[in-house]
Amino acid sequence: MFNRILLTATLLLFLQHWMWADFTVSGYVRDASSGESIIGVNVYSADFKHGTSTNTYGFYSLSVPEGSYDLRFSFVGYTITSREIVVSSNIELNIELEPITIVTGEAVVTGEKSELVESTDMGRMKLEMEQVKTLPALLGEVDVLKTIQLLPGIQSAGEGNSGFYVRGGGPDQNLILLDNATVYNPSHLFGFFSVFNPDAVKHIDIIKGGMPAIYGGRLSSVLDVALNEGNNKRYRATGGIGVISSRLTVEGPIVKDKSSFIVSARRTYIDVLLRPFIDTRTDYAGSSYFFYDLNAKLNYRLNDKNQLFLSGYFGRDEFGFADKEAGFKASIPWGNGIASARWTHLFSPKLFMNTSVNFSDYTFQFGMNYGDFDFRLTSGIRDWSGKVQFNYYQSYRHEAKWGIDYTYHQFTPTSVKLRSGDTDFNTGTETVLYSHEAALYVSDSYDFTEKFRVTAGVRLSYFAHVGPYVQYTQEDRGGISQIEGRTEKTFQSGQIIADYLKPEPRLAMRYSISEKSSVKASYTHNYQFIHLASLSATSLPTDIWVPSTDRVKPQFGQQYAVGYFQTFMNGMFDASVEVYYKDMRNLVEYKEGTLLEDQVNDNIDNHFTYGRGHSYGIEIFLNKKLGDFTGWIGYTLSRTERIFAEINEGNPYPAKFDRTHDLSVVLSYKLKERWVFTTTFVYGTGNAITLPVERYFIEGRIVDVYGPRNSFRMDPYHRWDLGVTYNVSKTKFKRNKETGEKEEVRRRIDSSFTLSVYNVYNRKNPYFIYFTNEGDLQSGQLDVAAKQVSLFPVLPSVTWNFKF
Repeated sequence: MFNRILLTATLLLFLQHWMWADFTVSGYVRDASSGESIIGVNVYSADFKHGTSTNTYGFYSLSVPEGSYDLRFSFVGYTITSREIVVSSNIELNIELEPITIVTGEAVVTGEKSELVESTDMGRMKLEMEQVKTLPALLGEVDVLKTIQLLPGIQSAGEGNSGFYVRGGGPDQNLILLDNATVYNPSHLFGFFSVFNPDAVKHIDIIKGGMPAIYGGRLSSVLDVALNEGNNKRYRATGGIGVISSRLTVEGPIVKDKSSFIVSARRTYIDVLLRPFIDTRTDYAGSSYFFYDLNAKLNYRLNDKNQLFLSGYFGRDEFGFADKEAGFKASIPWGNGIASARWTHLFSPKLFMNTSVNFSDYTFQFGMNYGDFDFRLTSGIRDWSGKVQFNYYQSYRHEAKWGIDYTYHQFTPTSVKLRSGDTDFNTGTETVLYSHEAALYVSDSYDFTEKFRVTAGVRLSYFAHVGPYVQYTQEDRGGISQIEGRTEKTFQSGQIIADYLKPEPRLAMRYSISEKSSVKASYTHNYQFIHLASLSATSLPTDIWVPSTDRVKPQFGQQYAVGYFQTFMNGMFDASVEVYYKDMRNLVEYKEGTLLEDQVNDNIDNHFTYGRGHSYGIEIFLNKKLGDFTGWIGYTLSRTERIFAEINEGNPYPAKFDRTHDLSVVLSYKLKERWVFTTTFVYGTGNAITLPVERYFIEGRIVDVYGPRNSFRMDPYHRWDLGVTYNVSKTKFKRNKETGEKEEVRRRIDSSFTLSVYNVYNRKNPYFIYFTNEGDLQSGQLDVAAKQVSLFPVLPSVTWNFKF
């Protein structure tokens, strides 16, 4: 009943008569030094006491009555710009903002309304890369994903891991976008570093709750990463040389003020540095690991109404192991390939369109050679997608969005090839799964009064699993599928095997208590049609993406949230408190006892079990945005449980990423123009794991009896990091050859040095626990001891960053 009422209200709100006869001021806001568009610029009129902000492409549209106005354009890190305008017709006003070096409390527009308080957004946070780059980093590698783990409601997957869990959801429930294209594996080095090169990233937008209707396909969150467009005014190169990797970015105009390019590359080189010191006669000579990635982007501004973008990403991890004595070799390459083409068009000052065509590919391979025996395993997912979105800015009180998404999925869960000498073993036909995913959506934001604003939307999603496909049906014996005695059913190419049509209503509301505070509430109703199956306790490249089928039902989630939001001291501080409850159904796990080889020559969905889960908690956030001293404190108190009929005897158990307490403190201090000091501190309840509670000795063997699922807690995780950045003076004194006097001249290269210390007090945080046996049973002196493995001690690192 609630969903029907919400759907009806959304359609009535969207279809209502738009009565507004005012004029429109619109245009683009760009960086004066580079020509790049600026996302999230506040456009405000103190006379009108209303405003708006720029979208992802730097476009804004503000409808005002006829008259004279003082428009102010402001964004952190830029000089405030004002324009006096007389409005008697539609006006096109493009603005360039000048960057400033030091951001202080003076850069505040008095009377300007805070987006945090004014919008209906809940659980939404935005990060700028200049802020991210100053934070202490593991081995000097600035990491987008590790930074968002410092926000409340977002937890890490473990020590050093870039995987993340949002409000009790799994890693597959996060929609990760790079310039509109989906990223399926966002990690390098088995999760220790992310695929996002900090020099290539422009903006980070994370949504934990109140997901707008324009996003779908996931239950928990959206991480939307935008790449830099490239400098269209002059050529520039930036980069850095660190302990384990180096990076280089080159950008510049193709046609000045109209078109630009940017190319950014990164590679680790531990393998290169260690190679001269490794004796080629040792058994393990030839073992190595490295990763690399490449980002590229072109954009061309055809005119003030049309702009084209072409962006791409390619990254690979290469791990190799060799044992000469045993005659064993193994290679494990994996990575992403992504491409996106976009066209933006302005139909009128009020109607903006964004169209994109995207390609995404993720592939994991494992190859092993032992004597004459060869083994090859491949898995992955490949997407072709298209999106069209319209933004209609009816007035400062009314904005609508609508559009259509389509994706064609191609899954390769597991492909195995075996060979011994000249003999090839029959491992069955390679299983490839095909599916279509599409959605229509509409979202409408409307101010019913000056205090009450509603954003209502609905997303109608369709998913179809199609042939060619061979479906195996067999008796389930002891929880493990058996090939013998099974039946087969063949589906032809394009034939629908299973399909689903699901409405997804969304609702968010804001009531302003004052100009500086508001309360908000939101409801999201999501379906997820693709799933990540994992045999491990953490997210690894071996995890397998699979579609919904006639057996694997779409995941379904509902999230309810309420919160209080306030800004104070002229916008210098933001504070919020959010409470949420999330219910999840049709969650997917492997059956207990399943092995990777069980999926060969069989349908992967024969090995799954299904359950539900819930998560609830409170998030507290205090953020100081302006001044020499900035930073935030975030705290989350939460609980996450799972219930599977075939796991833990059907009893509820804590999810592996359940964390009762999660605290993050991030502080940064700018000392004049030269020094930036940063520090972070994190504390979290220990991970939930399953350990033996009893042991029996049967026929000379130790037999473990495990306790309830995830009933044991590791020690709490806590860590303190420090960082300091020294900016080399941009000028130097040089003697004038003609006059003999010293003159101050600008250096050709701007540079800085960043020193980071990870885990300052050398905390031995638990990574995993294992057991050892000491003594022997016959003598009665057998002792079983639990051992803890910790990964990173105190780790200092230094990075040289340059720009010219």
